[in-house]
Amino acid sequence: MQAFYRTLPEKERRRYAAIEADKLGHGGTDYISDLFEIDPKTIRRGLGELDDGEVLSEARQRKKGADGKAKSNNTPS
Repeated sequence: MQAFYRTLPEKERRRYAAIEADKLGHGGTDYISDLFEIDPKTIRRGLGELDDGEVLSEARQRKKGADGKAKSNNTPS
């Protein structure tokens, strides 16, 4: 679970943590927050997003090139 959690973008991490905490029921939020080393408020926010029925977007979360890596225009001749 932890390995998979670390591969997710921030928004999906919140939602995944919320789903797992919800499956555990009473005490699940505390358990998952300890497991993933996140604040319980983060899980509650994820639960709220899931309750709102917010649809996962297929759009990019960050603008193209936002990783800070400059692309070189120098092509070999």
